[in-house]
Amino acid sequence: MAIVIEDLPPLMWHAELGRSLPDVWSGTHHRGVQLHDLRDAVLVWTRKYGQQAWMRQLDHPVTRSMEDAVLRTVARLDGTPFPSTARLASRWVRGRVPAFRRGSRELELESAYCAEVVAVTYEEMGLLRGRPANWYDPGRFWSGDELELANGARLGDEIAVDIPAE
Repeated sequence: MAIVIEDLPPLMWHAELGRSLPDVWSGTHHRGVQLHDLRDAVLVWTRKYGQQAWMRQLDHPVTRSMEDAVLRTVARLDGTPFPSTARLASRWVRGRVPAFRRGSRELELESAYCAEVVAVTYEEMGLLRGRPANWYDPGRFWSGDELELANGARLGDEIAVDIPAE
């Protein structure tokens, strides 16, 4: 998720196993939930890992209170560890299968995967409602899936990000 707030450089808010870049929030290199300089993160993904970068722009006005919610979420979740493969799978199943759900919400995460981080952040912004954060998988945020956002918000089509030659 890109975070673009007035006087800050464009940032990437995500969860990952690597620790290639310094976390902008803490100033440290760590795994798990991280806030990175967006340009640096995209260059690492494309040049180091050979991934194609894509984006979808939020088609909805972002208010000051939504920006504040994003920053509070970053403050709360930054540094949260990425779950093990088994824990990731069990969290997703608990989010999808009602019989396995514990409690009504899982906003205080002991570990978090990428889609949960975005879902929790969108929920705090008032853009998602009704499903637990662990119901979401990365595909829910791609253009191939319909993502029901609140208050008339929507994500635009996928746009390929052009990377300059080295």
